[in-house]
Amino acid sequence: MTRSYPKPDAIEVTFDDENLVANAGLLLVSTLAQKLGLDALISERVDLTGRVGGANPASKSLTLVHAMVAGASYIDHADMLRAGASSKVLPFRVAAPSTLGTYLRSFTFGHVRQLDEVIEAELTRAWAMGLAPGDDPMVIDIDSMICEVAGYHKQGAAYGYTKKLGYHPVLAVRSDTGEVLHCRMRKGSANTQRGAKRFVQELIPRCRRAGANGKITIRFDSGYQSEATLKELERLGVSYTMAVRANAKGIKSLIEAIDSDAWIPIDYTDNGEAQVAETSYKGRRLIIRRTRLIGPQAELFANWRYFGFVTDLKGCAVEIDQFHRNRARVELSIKDLKEGAGLEHIPSGKFDANSAWLSHAILAHNLMRQVSYLGEITPNESMVIARSFRRNFIALAGRLVNRSGKITLRTPARWPWAKSFMRALITLRALEPVPI
Repeated sequence: MTRSYPKPDAIEVTFDDENLVANAGLLLVSTLAQKLGLDALISERVDLTGRVGGANPASKSLTLVHAMVAGASYIDHADMLRAGASSKVLPFRVAAPSTLGTYLRSFTFGHVRQLDEVIEAELTRAWAMGLAPGDDPMVIDIDSMICEVAGYHKQGAAYGYTKKLGYHPVLAVRSDTGEVLHCRMRKGSANTQRGAKRFVQELIPRCRRAGANGKITIRFDSGYQSEATLKELERLGVSYTMAVRANAKGIKSLIEAIDSDAWIPIDYTDNGEAQVAETSYKGRRLIIRRTRLIGPQAELFANWRYFGFVTDLKGCAVEIDQFHRNRARVELSIKDLKEGAGLEHIPSGKFDANSAWLSHAILAHNLMRQVSYLGEITPNESMVIARSFRRNFIALAGRLVNRSGKITLRTPARWPWAKSFMRALITLRALEPVPI
């Protein structure tokens, strides 16, 4: 017996069900946000008194954050939280997009720093629930990205080294969880290392206050090469690996002086080979890696290419080189922030409004990772992939049903990730709220 299937043309479509919930998986995020006391935290720390659109900051910020978790990259996308019964699974009043635009424009630089305090306090509370590194070592990767914009009426946007119009924010990312520990919006023309020393001065005390009591190591790429930043790290007692420009005159002569027998072969790709050696530069340990192609295409890059970094870490140069290369994990967090999420598009013409937008995107990013780890969706040794998290646990259709006063969120039968979802929801609901 053959089964007949309806033709797409024969299916009638209506948008009229007031009980349907779009992105029903936001229940996971709102559960953790409530346990963290995020609404009270925003109300306490963000004071926009006297600013047009500054009333009730908690509901507006939570609207932005939850919309970004669901994949909002424009202010108008927040309207999906008002569709059907979607707002009924959220413990706050969902604001309209026009209200959110006015709210963002009410921020000044000082008010954005208030959002910085919210990010720190949210991290502190989430870490107190089990994510704190405690006395264990913690690795931080500092990197920047280009947030491209469209149009010429974006205050502070400029053409940077990528030759694209945009902003140039800097981020500090915890390597093992992918949480963003600190952020700062910068003009598009900003040099990569601009403000790096001050950024580190703010970052380290923040991590200590949040619960990082052990050794901290920060990894930088060559754009942050700075003697002032290195001295500040040494003053703060923070270890580092900082890439250097291997083609610079002083570095190049040091590389040429390395004995040929000092190079140690390391594992590399099938079509290439790599070797590591070390020397010293300005009294610091300098580790150099050189690579080249082998095989049929060797003539394309017949000569060695050199990459180096200075470090105060002890141990085998090969192992430290591998450790430094692992900083590429920071690109996963940058990709998650930009790909179909808050930083794919920078919405406002006002620089401070866009700085506030960045802070909300960081809150959304961190909440997703915290839900995933605290809800035992992702093993501690694995990295959360935001696109997969949204598809499996957020973009979930549901229907709110009220039977004899008991509200039930009904979701599709045979959903492949139903067991993981329910385990996460039960686990998150069982968390003890952090004392405020």
